[in-house]
Amino acid sequence: MKLPAVSFSLTMLLIGIAFLYIPMLVLIGYSFNASPLVSLWGGFSVKWYASLLHNRQILDAALLSFEIALVASTGAVLLGLLAATALVRFRHFRGRLLLTGMINAPLVMPEIITGITQLLLFVSMAQLIGWPHRGLTTIILSHIVFCGAYAAVTIQSRLIAVDRSLEEAARDLGATPFRAFWDVTLPIIMPALASSWLLSFTLSLDDVVISSFVSGPSASTLPMVIYSKVKLGVSPEINALATLIIAAVGTCVVVAGYTMRRAERERERDLQMAARAST
Repeated sequence: MKLPAVSFSLTMLLIGIAFLYIPMLVLIGYSFNASPLVSLWGGFSVKWYASLLHNRQILDAALLSFEIALVASTGAVLLGLLAATALVRFRHFRGRLLLTGMINAPLVMPEIITGITQLLLFVSMAQLIGWPHRGLTTIILSHIVFCGAYAAVTIQSRLIAVDRSLEEAARDLGATPFRAFWDVTLPIIMPALASSWLLSFTLSLDDVVISSFVSGPSASTLPMVIYSKVKLGVSPEINALATLIIAAVGTCVVVAGYTMRRAERERERDLQMAARAST
């Protein structure tokens, strides 16, 4: 008996969601485990959350990772916006093919290759000009370049669909090119900017390979600390920290989704009002 295509698709979707979210639910459950053994349930307890507050190594690494992710995601969005604008608004210019290749290369290149090449670059720069020293600065620069490629692709896909006539109408009313882009185009592509910022933030916060190559002894991100601790066994404090991060990221996703949906509804309402006024 042949299963309907809809039932097969729904089944595969549920299986995919289960593989993605069941491990997270298990992790959240074991973060309230009283037993120090991860695989043995010893009763409900929140002592690992209290213990986490006194673990300076993990807290310092988490704070450093959030600082890097905030700066890197903001820089990546700005870099991606400039690159996407150049590719969409300027169809023909010298170096367009090179710029396209430089944007797409980090998307398909293994992270270990990216980490090695950036390490060699920073070492060469330090020998030639004495800057930068491996640490916080090199991690931020590497994450901006790495995440900027993802931001550029996301923003470019939205910028292509923008109606240029709206910006031209603003130019006819006396706005400068920058003012027309700021007041008309930028609000339209704001959902793409928010999405690319969240994607860049997640990629930066999660990265361990590139950070391991370009970091110094004074800068250890949270993934690097967790990776070093996994060799000796996962501590229940890591489960507690992961649960807090999942809660924080989930909250940000919900707030961002609500904000983007509200902005989209307002934009559609304004377009409808403008269409009624023109008729």
